[in-house]
Amino acid sequence: MGSLSAKELEFIFGLLGNIISFLVFLSPLPTFYTIWKQKSSNGFQSIPYSVAFFSASLLLYYAFLKTNAYMIVSINGIGCVVEAIYLLIYLMYAPKKSKIFTVRLIVFLNIGGLGLMTAVSLLAFKGPKRVSFVGWVCAIVNIAVFAAPLSIMRQVIRTKSVEFMPFTLSFFLTLCAITWFFYGFFVRDYYIAMPNVLGFLFGVVQMILYMIYKNAKKVGEPNLDRELEQNRDVENNTSNVIEEAI
Repeated sequence: MGSLSAKELEFIFGLLGNIISFLVFLSPLPTFYTIWKQKSSNGFQSIPYSVAFFSASLLLYYAFLKTNAYMIVSINGIGCVVEAIYLLIYLMYAPKKSKIFTVRLIVFLNIGGLGLMTAVSLLAFKGPKRVSFVGWVCAIVNIAVFAAPLSIMRQVIRTKSVEFMPFTLSFFLTLCAITWFFYGFFVRDYYIAMPNVLGFLFGVVQMILYMIYKNAKKVGEPNLDRELEQNRDVENNTSNVIEEAI
């Protein structure tokens, strides 16, 4: 039995990437089941799901430009649908202020940001240069998404608690980064491969932190009121940035 060809390895890693990414997309289901059951957003933020919706939409556009990128089309098409459902549930049960913030964020990212990027790519670039431009935008956005857990890692070190950084999610995100890196490598798509190097490194660091602090004594018990106040501050600051940009 001969070794696998690059085309076969591309298919294997693309398929694994789809499966693992699908499981990652489903990981917030318990959160949204709680929101639906209690008919309240319970202080949860919509920012991660709005950003995930934007990222999936951006990658979907990139895949259509690239052509024959069926693995990228399939998972990001599913991702757009899943994240849209999450956001719809959130909008149904969030307080009025959070609803307004979420709608503004979706408009800012998916209509303003994605619309502007699409217009620039169509008007200013042609052929391979258009694919390259959108690929760089996707890579930068994905690097920013992978860097997002830095705040959670800082919280783990500060509180010596892994309550908000479950090992299973960190493990699957690391696996996800590995599979998409190799998919990008075998199809020679470095806009896909490059950000996943950073994703792998952050995933490994998260798992190491989990092993260090999983049995550590907490510095202090989590304060729900303080957490909710911090969430409101994040929403207010982000809302101000959006208003200034508009």
